[in-house]
Amino acid sequence: MNDWQPTSSHDSRIARAHLLRSIRHFFYTREVLEVETPLLSSGTVTDEHLDAFYTRFNHSHDGKPVDLYLQTSPEFAMKRLLCDQSGAIYQICKAFRHEGEGRWHNPEFTMLEWYRPGFDHHALMQEVDALLIETLGTDASEMVSYQDVFQSRLGIDPLTATDDMLLAKMADCNINISSPEQLDKDSKLQLLFAMAIEPAIGQERPCFVFGFPASQASLARINTEDSRTADRFEVYFKGAELANGFHELSDASEQEQRFEQDNEKRRNNGQSVKPIDTRFLSALKSGLPHCAGVALGIDRLLMLKIGASHIKEVLNFPVSRA
Repeated sequence: MNDWQPTSSHDSRIARAHLLRSIRHFFYTREVLEVETPLLSSGTVTDEHLDAFYTRFNHSHDGKPVDLYLQTSPEFAMKRLLCDQSGAIYQICKAFRHEGEGRWHNPEFTMLEWYRPGFDHHALMQEVDALLIETLGTDASEMVSYQDVFQSRLGIDPLTATDDMLLAKMADCNINISSPEQLDKDSKLQLLFAMAIEPAIGQERPCFVFGFPASQASLARINTEDSRTADRFEVYFKGAELANGFHELSDASEQEQRFEQDNEKRRNNGQSVKPIDTRFLSALKSGLPHCAGVALGIDRLLMLKIGASHIKEVLNFPVSRA
């Protein structure tokens, strides 16, 4: 039995140390402050596509046991700092998502997240591109709208296509799943994007896709020029989804409504309803500065840097050896 041994090589550990040093230098030169926030929280994400680990805490101040959730991202806590006038901040930390192991994913992983007051998503895309050039030596990235990439790759407009048009395109792309007609429009779009578009983009240089449908806004603002889209972007390179960024929503009432809508979807899907982070909402009510933020997977970035084919090559002990 050799399952006590790390799955990474010593060279990959050296490469990780160098990568983290270069990231910290990148933000130091741009006067972005490194911060820390808790891994445990009383509230968690409500997104139907995410699940958090949780643990029972038996020593709360009032003596009543409470459930605490491991963060899927430090986003809520970092935005509380922004609301307290922290200025530009970044964090390198552990994040946790209750999902299976895979080529690109381990349930415990390392995330880089940063926020830029005064930036919109386009300005932040330029900074993410600069970080990729700095750390991976990439050429300048391609930047394309969600609408344009669907039209150029699949010949359909995702903002106007009917359900029948999307079903027909799924058949054309040999996306075979049971009862596809029962999927909502967003699920059909997500399948088409993941299976027919993602593998074809960002192969030679990183590809930024921006302007996702408003129904997939997550924590992003709705675009002021086209309310069908959200000010959200994702970054793809050599088969990896590297980063997800937003021109951040600052309206507390709209954010609370989105959380409640998420929980309603979870309820309808037979999933457990998640506790909304009320401290985050209180912070938003006090005022979130105009800003943009992004989360980037460090382990995936390292995989690309050293040419690893599986995430276990850049982790000392993946969950199967934890």
